[in-house]
Amino acid sequence: MPRRSDIQTRVRLAQEAARIMREQAIQDFGTAKRKARERLGLADTVPLPKNTEIEAELRRAQSLFDGDDHAARIGRLRAVAGRAMRVLAEFRPRLVGPVLAGTATEHAAVNLHLFADPAERVALALMERGIDYRSFERRLRMRNGEPLSDLPGFAFSAEGVELELTVFPEISVRQAPLSPVDGRPMRRASLRELEALLAAGD
Repeated sequence: MPRRSDIQTRVRLAQEAARIMREQAIQDFGTAKRKARERLGLADTVPLPKNTEIEAELRRAQSLFDGDDHAARIGRLRAVAGRAMRVLAEFRPRLVGPVLAGTATEHAAVNLHLFADPAERVALALMERGIDYRSFERRLRMRNGEPLSDLPGFAFSAEGVELELTVFPEISVRQAPLSPVDGRPMRRASLRELEALLAAGD
């Protein structure tokens, strides 16, 4: 059974990591954990909190300190995502990540999953629309026991918001990668589901 002091240290680490993510617009949990441990002056041997614990603290801090500003930010980011999804409808886009979860911090990117064979079809569609993009690769785990997959992606800015498009083979539309937060299949929202969220003001 964990000692009381260990539990308290874990909570402090989760709170500090959440504060770093909120204030520095960091989206990577591992980076936030390491920065939190350094900031608190803790040894490398101190166990780190789970990502779910940090996300819970992040939600709590955003609700407590950001209130209406945070809700407005999420609404705006989701609206931008919706417009991008309409433009890229042929690739069956899905919204994922902090914007969908409602935990996006300031300057967070909108993350979309697109489906195309080959991935270059997405690049061509962006060029045809006069969108200046940059390429990247994203490493995701599709299922337990499978190696990480390096997937192509394209990023660009629209309406002052960074959009990151990760392109999957079309066969993967029904198989979501594992979430970096809880290790379960990542939540994905279609345009129809996103529009329902926007209409409900959630």
